[in-house]
Amino acid sequence: MTAAMVMLGGAGGAMLRYLIDLRMQRGRVSAFPWGTLVVNVLGSALLGLLTAWVLATGTAGGSVFALAGVGLCGSLTTFSTFGYDTVQLISQRRHRHAAANVAVTVLSGFAAALAGLLAGSALWS
Repeated sequence: MTAAMVMLGGAGGAMLRYLIDLRMQRGRVSAFPWGTLVVNVLGSALLGLLTAWVLATGTAGGSVFALAGVGLCGSLTTFSTFGYDTVQLISQRRHRHAAANVAVTVLSGFAAALAGLLAGSALWS
């Protein structure tokens, strides 16, 4: 049952990532990978929120965490595309964009996870 929940969440997260990235690319000419940044920050915030729920309930979260945490957040966020985007920026000699991509993604990902954790703690305390 857990594997099915992960697969179901993974399918939803992958579709959501694709749709968000498509929407972010519409009308943009910037070299900065905004779509990848948005999905990574969104997934980090959601995972922080889910983690707060698991900590507040005192359970492992079971099927809900498998569906939303592992499946959805796991496929919504993307380290491989983040790495690929950064390497592409470097190969295009857009070093400032590459450095900004790394700094902004890492810092905002941690900040979003912390914000989700704090918001969830406030909700379920």
